[in-house]
Amino acid sequence: MRVFVTGASGFIGSAVVPELLAAGHEVVGLARSDAAAAAVAAAGAEVLRGSLDDLDRLRAGAAASDGVVHLAFIHDFARYESAARTDLRAIEAMGGALAGSDRPLVIASGFVGLPAGRTSTERDTPADSSPRVVSARAALALAERGVRSAVLRLAPSVHGEGDGGFLATLIGVARAKGVAGYPGDGANRWPGVHRSDAARLFRLAVEKAPAGSVLHGTAEEGVPTREIAEVIGRHLGLPVASVDPADAADHFGWIGGFFAADLPASSALTRELLGWQPTGPGLLEDLDQGHYFAAPAA
Repeated sequence: MRVFVTGASGFIGSAVVPELLAAGHEVVGLARSDAAAAAVAAAGAEVLRGSLDDLDRLRAGAAASDGVVHLAFIHDFARYESAARTDLRAIEAMGGALAGSDRPLVIASGFVGLPAGRTSTERDTPADSSPRVVSARAALALAERGVRSAVLRLAPSVHGEGDGGFLATLIGVARAKGVAGYPGDGANRWPGVHRSDAARLFRLAVEKAPAGSVLHGTAEEGVPTREIAEVIGRHLGLPVASVDPADAADHFGWIGGFFAADLPASSALTRELLGWQPTGPGLLEDLDQGHYFAAPAA
């Protein structure tokens, strides 16, 4: 297959590209900057210069492919709704180019809006209409237009060396505050998946996920946040302490609401459907390897 990948030079995309290439696929990676283009080319993929705002370029990339993996998102939480609208337009543009072809479009999504406090499954539907939920619904609706669309809900913690996301942010907060905090009693749970396992799941999805599939990229259903804080505290030599959930936003910043949520999630149906078996290290094991603490988070 010739697979068009947006976000090809990102943390997850830089694992997806070699996973696809190793399986014998050709890869075309979208690159917004010279640095991204160089990284995509160095990985062995063809480069298509453009951004998520360039809908004509996205349509062209999708039309010339046998399938699309959409990973790119503008992670600007100060302009989140604008970023989400850009994401929706990108999905609609690429989906339109694939309409009637039965070619795959696999998009990355998350667990926002799913029921909290119990283990969610692929059959659960978000109750709200947050921007990312709207994008996921739009992708799934493409199945009715002859697109083999799939939504891959990724664990909050896609972890691994080079991660600059949630775990790196929590470590930065701990350094700044002088304490490794956890919300409430720390029993709320975060799913996790190593990025190598996530990359393999994206490859399996683009190869054989049925149209309209909802997939869960979770290797661990839920890691208690207190245990995450304890590993961070041990590596940084900091005390570990509870933070009142009402103060989570003040203490943790933008990540507070996510870190205080209890969002365990199963991937049993995904594993059965695609034969996916995670093999990478677990979240706590990955943290304990030390690479997250090699230098202060930017």
